[in-house]
Amino acid sequence: MTHSEPRLLPGHPYPLGAHPEAGGVRFAVASSIADAVELCLINEGGVERRIELAERTFGVWHGTVPGVTPGQRYGYRVHGPYEPARGLRCNPAKLLVDPYARRISGTVTDLGATRGYRGDPMTGPPSRIDSLGSVPLSVVTSLGGPDTGRRPDVPFEEMVIYELHVRGFTKLHPDLPKEQRGTYLGLAHPAVIEYLLRLGVTAVDLLPVHSFADEPLLLRTGRHNYWGYATLGFLAPHGAYASRRGREVEEFRTMVAALHAAGIEVILDVVYNHTCEGGAAGPTVSLRGLDAPAYYVLDENGHDVDLTGCGNTIDAGSPTAVRLITDSMRYFATEMGVDGFRIDLASVLGRPHGGAFHPDAPLLTAITTDPVLSNRKLTAEPWDATGEGYRVGGFGVNWAEWNGRYRDGTRDFWRGATGLRDVAYRLSGSSDLYSANGRRPWASVNFVTVHDGFTLRDLVSYNHKHNHENGEHGADGTDDNRSWNCGVEGETQDPAVLELRDRQARNILATLLLSTGTPMLTAGDERWRTQHGNNNPYCLDNHTSWLDWSANARGEDLLAFTRHLISLRADSPALRQPEFFDGRPTRSGEPDLVWFRPDGNSMTDDDWFDESRRTLGMWIDGSECLSRTREGDVVADDSWLLLLHAGQDPIDFTLPPARYGERFVPTLDTRTRRGAPDDTTPRAPCDRVHLTGRMTLLMRAPRST
Repeated sequence: MTHSEPRLLPGHPYPLGAHPEAGGVRFAVASSIADAVELCLINEGGVERRIELAERTFGVWHGTVPGVTPGQRYGYRVHGPYEPARGLRCNPAKLLVDPYARRISGTVTDLGATRGYRGDPMTGPPSRIDSLGSVPLSVVTSLGGPDTGRRPDVPFEEMVIYELHVRGFTKLHPDLPKEQRGTYLGLAHPAVIEYLLRLGVTAVDLLPVHSFADEPLLLRTGRHNYWGYATLGFLAPHGAYASRRGREVEEFRTMVAALHAAGIEVILDVVYNHTCEGGAAGPTVSLRGLDAPAYYVLDENGHDVDLTGCGNTIDAGSPTAVRLITDSMRYFATEMGVDGFRIDLASVLGRPHGGAFHPDAPLLTAITTDPVLSNRKLTAEPWDATGEGYRVGGFGVNWAEWNGRYRDGTRDFWRGATGLRDVAYRLSGSSDLYSANGRRPWASVNFVTVHDGFTLRDLVSYNHKHNHENGEHGADGTDDNRSWNCGVEGETQDPAVLELRDRQARNILATLLLSTGTPMLTAGDERWRTQHGNNNPYCLDNHTSWLDWSANARGEDLLAFTRHLISLRADSPALRQPEFFDGRPTRSGEPDLVWFRPDGNSMTDDDWFDESRRTLGMWIDGSECLSRTREGDVVADDSWLLLLHAGQDPIDFTLPPARYGERFVPTLDTRTRRGAPDDTTPRAPCDRVHLTGRMTLLMRAPRST
C-alpha cells in the first residue's frame, strides 16, 4: 500500500457513485456516521493508493480525482465509531464495495478477512486483518453501449411471462457457441429468441442479475449461490453472466436490445430486502461498514432484525436505503432498458424500520410516484419470512402481485384436496383479492410453479422434497408442496402412472393459461423438466438446475400443447379480459360469466359450499368481452365453455341450453397428448358430454353471424 496526496477537486454529492467527468472521475458515497472516508484506487498489481475525501455534503463524502479513467478498480475505507451494541461497525481495515458501483470485479476469497470483528461479533474488538485481496472491487464504468431499442410496451392483459435463469436456461443449449452458453449474449442469440417467439411468451422474468455473492454458509462448505438472491451491488449486472469479463454492461444491453427487437419485454427479479452480508456474524464488504444503521433494520442492541430469513433486512424507512433502491431501479429502467421489476419479498419494502406493513409506506410510495418507475411494470412478491408480511392482495393500486393463493388453490383442486369455491375465484381473475382498491384482473400474476419449489413434472411425480444434494440434510425447502405423485414416488415405468402424470400436467397448464389474469410459466416446465424432487436447488449450478434441451417424446408433446394453449389465449380476447366479471348483461342477453353444475343448471350458493364437488363448468360470454385493440376499440369474440373435472371417476356433463350457444365445438382436450380433441364434431345445446377422470375440456360457442 502507498499513500499519496494527488490534487483533489471537491466535486458534488449527487448522483452517488463513480462518474467519469472531464479529465477524471467524481466519486461520491454516503455515510452519516463516518469521521473520515478514504477512496482506495487499486492498480493491476493490487497496489493501493488512498485518497481522503475531504468534502462532506448532506452526509455524502465526495471528490473528483483527475487522471482516473474508466476501468479503474476502487473501494472505500471508512473511519468512525465501532460500537456493535449501537450497530456501528466502521472498520478501516475492511475495503468496501461502492453501493453504486456499476461494475464489480472479483469475489470473496477469504471469509475470515471479511469479518469486521474478532471473537464474538457483538462484543469482540474490531478485526485488524486487511481485507484487500480477499474481497470484490468496484470498477469505474462509463455510461453508454448498444442501444436497448424501443420498449415493446405490451398491455398487461396480453402478457405471458416466462421466468428463467440466464445461466441455467442457456448453459446446455446446443445451438449456441460455447463461449455464449450461460451468458447474456446466449439469451440474445437468434436460436433462443426464436424459441421464445415460437413458444409465444411476451416477457422474460430474469432471476437476479444484480451482482451477488456467496453467503458465508455456502463459502464455508465449498458451495455457491446459483439463484442469486444475495445481492452485493444494486447497480451492477452480475459479471459471471458475461461471455467476456468486464463486458457485462455492454452484453446486458445487447441482450435487452435483442429481446426488444423481437417484441419481448425484460423484467428483472430484484432483491432489495436484504444483502449478502447476512447477520452480525457475517462479512463486512459494503453497506455494513459504510453505515449499518442507515441501511439495515437493527434492534436496540445492535442486532440485525431478520424479516427475510437471510440474516438481515434493508430498512425501507431509511432515506438512504430509499434513495439507493429507487436509484437502482431508475438506472436499470433507463440506462439498461428494462421494462419492469418483480420485487422479491416485497412486503419488506412496506415495513419501514421493520414495523407493520402499509401499502403506502415511504419506499413503496417513492417507487409508484416516480415519473420513470411508475411507467414500468411493477410486480410484488407479497410476503416475507414472517406472518405479518403475508400480504397477498394487500398492495396498492399500482402493483401487480405474485398470487400465491392462485398457486395453492390450483394445486389443491387438481390433487383433489378442495372444492370449487377457491378455484372459481382464481379462474375468473381473483376479484376477491384485487377489485376492492381499483386494480384489474391482470394485477394477479397467476402461477403454479416458479424457481423455488417443484417443477411441473415434479409436482405430479413427488409427494415429498428430495433435497439431499443441497448439503443441508433435507432441512431446507418447504414441506408445503401440495403435490401428488399419482401413486408412485419419483420415476417409474408404469404406463398408467405416466399417462396420468402427463394429463395432470396438461390440466394444470390449461387452468393457468385459460384463467383471467397474467399467466407466468417457469422455464423448462413446457419441456417436462425435472429436478428429481429437489424443491430448493438454490446452490446447485449443475444439471439439476440447467435446462436440458435434448429431445424427448414427452417433452415434445408438452411443448406442442403449451404452444397451442398460448396461441389460443392470444387469439381469444374473452379469455384474457382486462376487467373483472361482474354479472353484467351482454348483448347475448346473458351475464358475462355463468357457472354450471354437471346437470346443466347454474351453481347455487349451497353448491359452492359443497366441498365434495370436483366438477365445474365456466361459461364466458365473448360478445362484449371488454378487450380492446391497441387503438382502443372494443373487440368481440366467440363465447367459451370451460369444463374442469378433478374427480377420479367419469361423469357426464350436460351442456348449457341454446341461449348460451347454438353449438359447442370441442377446442382443447387434455386427454390427448397435444391437446387437440379426437372428435371436433360440434355438440348441440343440452347434449351430454362424457368426461373421464381428471380432465379439462374447452369448447367454443361461435358468435351468431
